Amino acid sequence: MRTPILALVLCLTALPATAQRLPGTVVPERYTLWFAPDLDQETFRGRESIAVSLSAPATTITLHAAEITFGEVTIEDAGGSQPATVTLNEATETATLTVPRAIARGRALIRITYTGILNDKLRGFYLSKANGRKYAVSQMEATDARRAFPSFDEPAFKATFDITLMIDAADTAISNGRQVSDTPGPESGKRTIVFAPTPKMSSYLVALLVGDFVCRSGRSGATPIRVCSTPDKQGLTAFALSAAEQQVAFFNNYFGIPYPYEKLDIIGVPDFAAGAMENAGAVTFRERMLLVDEATASVAVRKSVASVISHELAHQWFGNLVTMKWWDDIWLNEGFATWAANKPLAVWKPEWKMDANAASETQAALGLDALRSTRAIHTQVETPAQINEVFDPIAYEKTGGVLGMIEAYVGPEPFRKGVASYLSKYSLGNAAGEDFWTEVTRVTEKPVNRIMKSFVEQPGAPMLSVQTTCVAGDTEVSLKQQRFVGAPGAPAAAPQTWTLPVCVKTATGPATCTIVTQAEQTIRAPGCGAAMVNADARGYYFTEYEPAAVAALATRTPPLTAVERISLLGDEWRMVRAGRHDIGVFLDLAAAFATDHTPEVLAAFAGRLGSVAGDIADTTERPAFQAWVQARLRPALDAIGLTDGLKDSDEVNSRRGRLLQLLSGDPAVQQRARELAEAYMARPSSLSPTLVSPVLQVAAAGGDAALYDRYVARMTASSAAPEEFYRYFNTLASFRDPALVKRTQQFALSPQARSQDAPQLFAQFLGSPATQDGTWALVKAEWPALTAKFGTFQGLPNIVGALGAFCSAEHAADIKAFFEAHPVPQAARALQQSLERIATCATVKTRQSPAFGKWLAAR
Repeated sequence: MRTPILALVLCLTALPATAQRLPGTVVPERYTLWFAPDLDQETFRGRESIAVSLSAPATTITLHAAEITFGEVTIEDAGGSQPATVTLNEATETATLTVPRAIARGRALIRITYTGILNDKLRGFYLSKANGRKYAVSQMEATDARRAFPSFDEPAFKATFDITLMIDAADTAISNGRQVSDTPGPESGKRTIVFAPTPKMSSYLVALLVGDFVCRSGRSGATPIRVCSTPDKQGLTAFALSAAEQQVAFFNNYFGIPYPYEKLDIIGVPDFAAGAMENAGAVTFRERMLLVDEATASVAVRKSVASVISHELAHQWFGNLVTMKWWDDIWLNEGFATWAANKPLAVWKPEWKMDANAASETQAALGLDALRSTRAIHTQVETPAQINEVFDPIAYEKTGGVLGMIEAYVGPEPFRKGVASYLSKYSLGNAAGEDFWTEVTRVTEKPVNRIMKSFVEQPGAPMLSVQTTCVAGDTEVSLKQQRFVGAPGAPAAAPQTWTLPVCVKTATGPATCTIVTQAEQTIRAPGCGAAMVNADARGYYFTEYEPAAVAALATRTPPLTAVERISLLGDEWRMVRAGRHDIGVFLDLAAAFATDHTPEVLAAFAGRLGSVAGDIADTTERPAFQAWVQARLRPALDAIGLTDGLKDSDEVNSRRGRLLQLLSGDPAVQQRARELAEAYMARPSSLSPTLVSPVLQVAAAGGDAALYDRYVARMTASSAAPEEFYRYFNTLASFRDPALVKRTQQFALSPQARSQDAPQLFAQFLGSPATQDGTWALVKAEWPALTAKFGTFQGLPNIVGALGAFCSAEHAADIKAFFEAHPVPQAARALQQSLERIATCATVKTRQSPAFGKWLAAR
């Protein structure tokens, strides 16, 4: 599952579920499921039989069920069939079936009739609405299959699924298996669609979709592929189909294991909490993560859509074919899909520079690992709320970064063979983390097990403090490792060491790689000059250079690669925030990269310059600092021109858009953005698609009510291509007029804003110093409405996470007190991390302000 934010939609008005692992004495082997959704009444009927195996005689069987009304229940064994009574436990989301005569050891058959609701919480079997009609769709991960059918709803209980749907005659249905029959009836106005049995899989991978979906068909080798959507969006499916065809072919070859299912359906869903979900053979997506107007799409959207598709298709092997035993190893699913997703794209579209994408993802994870409140990759979880919280950058980006580091160390081909061997060995079964690293260690004959254990089983990330000396034409690199803690003045973390591959590259010699295992260790690398102690940015660690070494790396010949520049900027920013370096070291580094041609490098310092302006500079210093930013960056923009970009490459336009945002405080830049925005709204072909979003955003920052109204009108009219809708939707929070801010907030609370989208507007307002106080007051006042409208898959955790943008002890105390009175169990760790970020920001402001003042005065 690809999550734009935290995962698992759980309504806060429901009882919080407590720990309930099912005993392993009853194991499902085959589900036969029949569903009859009633879209008008927003309910469904269900019939199921579950073939199970008992390891011992029993008079009770417990399985999962939530929001299910049971009808007739029987259990049949060799001694015959007998009725069962049902005892529900809402707290544990379980149902216990009790029979008068003990069920014999061996095989038995559970038969259940029941009814359920098509809920509006984007979980289980739920209701989606678009174009004046209703759809029944599903999202089972992590613990919501139990809302669609009583089940052994844990990943280790893999079984086959025979699925049948009785639907309205004018609709169609999609599920995991290929369709094997479509017959009228048996009820009036209905048709019954039967799907082929699935291979063994976990309950969270079941997919059910009913509506007027239409599909575009293609093929990759022996695998038929369809990309499906609501009828009005069928013209936007061609790009996704091309991407999927290429990616299936790539993964078939890379893993050496054919795509595991008979067909592949990829479906855009109007209301969807996650970014996408890897249901076996029937992958579901938010529409904006799938549907592309190829005539007007920006390169950012093409890249994002292809990346999400690739992530979900990698899951067909990592997660579906081989599944983690329990959610504490969710990294085996999400981290592997994150790592693998860039691979086919790097072959298909080399101009997208996926290595820079991977470096940026690693930096995002390192930012979280700088907190004391981070977690280990392997974290014990029991309840649905705890499971929710481990769908985070640690499971995704950190694991992806660690896997990339190990791949670079052992070599791409040996690592590929190790991965393929692991998938083959545990095919159609379950595995734990140790199973993976044991197999890769065996195949590669490298200490992958020791590296993985040190990164998977302890929280945080190592910091390598570097000192270099030129000795007889070589560079002697002295390293000290310890856990990095990003809060200035914080007590040192308890001693931790990692087993980690480190590659050093000097200005004049090739990279030298070794395994660092000690708290202090020395590496000798050929050549002298500035030494990059994370060559090619493949290592998952922080690096602390001396300030003079940072300056030398910034101007080194030959220059650092783009990914190395991204890594160096990230490292130096965190050294500043930790109080290990003065802010001027980072700002001088950013100035050295101001003319960089790589958009991802500009992105690596863009937001951080905003943090300096908002969190460190006081009101008297801000104009001088903004003038310094203008002086450093305006020449780069002038060199390429603030034009419509129609004659330039996507890379040039991506750079132009980033510079436009960085210089948005310049009235001349704002005016030019307004002109380009007006021209675009009058004639969309007048502006490069890659420039549209930054132009609209910068124009909005100085925009008035007339421009706001035009944005809303264009957004409302943008019913087809999701990108066009979100171009305007995402800029509404950029308007700064208080009356317009209020209008956007009211819109976000209204039924007109989808619950999957509205939290983003609140998060944007909370992230801006100009609007965060008023928005936080509104959040507190409207808390009941927010909890009713937003799920905790994305909504409330997204808002809780955005609160980390505050920067004072007073705000931290207020936020802490509020959530003590209004707890959100599914965002407990997100709250802890936000409070830590606030405390760190307040301390950074106090500690860096004098250094910043001196630095600014010297400029």
